Amino acid sequence: MLWPGTLIGAGAGFAIASIPGAMLGALLGQALDRRLHVQSWAHLREKLGGRAVLRNDELLFVLLGRMAKCDGRVVDGHIQQARQEMRALEMTESAQRRAIAAFNRGKSGHDRLRGYLRRLSTQPHASEGVLRACWRMVWADGRAGSAERELLTQWGKWLGWTPQQVQALASDYEPQKRPLAVSGASYQDALRLLGVSATSEPAQIKRAYRRLLSRHHPDKVAGTGATALQVREATERTRDLHNAYTLIKARRDFR
Repeated sequence: MLWPGTLIGAGAGFAIASIPGAMLGALLGQALDRRLHVQSWAHLREKLGGRAVLRNDELLFVLLGRMAKCDGRVVDGHIQQARQEMRALEMTESAQRRAIAAFNRGKSGHDRLRGYLRRLSTQPHASEGVLRACWRMVWADGRAGSAERELLTQWGKWLGWTPQQVQALASDYEPQKRPLAVSGASYQDALRLLGVSATSEPAQIKRAYRRLLSRHHPDKVAGTGATALQVREATERTRDLHNAYTLIKARRDFR
């Protein structure tokens, strides 16, 4: 791993004394990195007086704070939703204090979140949990504005989700919106849920269904140490995926 001090030392050393200087500068920079425990540019900014690097348990609430403030005003519904997320995660008192601070930090909108979300994209279940929590926050005031949808779509992209997949989650939390499991769900709802289109080939639809089913199966989710709430959501998601696939097969007449 090339740490910040190492890179800076090598660059400065090369500018002063070519290759020998770069080697000496890299060694000195590496020693400084180890002494200060600097492992990334974000850590270096923190050491220099910048914003603290986000812990894993803080990132979610920074995102929720940013989403709550997205349309300009944080209302009581947003605050109540943040508290509900804390209860669902069964946070300790100290963890709740960090979450509140992170939520307020998120409202400022100063954090660059792309790197954090790129790293989270390697954890599919955690990525979906973040997106679902954000949709719950979006609907906390009873409506979803274009700015909120665009921001969540961008976050989804950094997490490795297509815009269609991100938007498909919205209906699970939209007020007075029936879940897909209810009879009469529309063909378009089913397509959006699987992230496919009306012109997709049957083989492509099957692959999308199997991929999502593998990702969201409750047995797999439970094996990752998920909470009871997350396992229940995975069960509901699996049911909706099955119903969506069944509806599409019937409409397109394939097996």
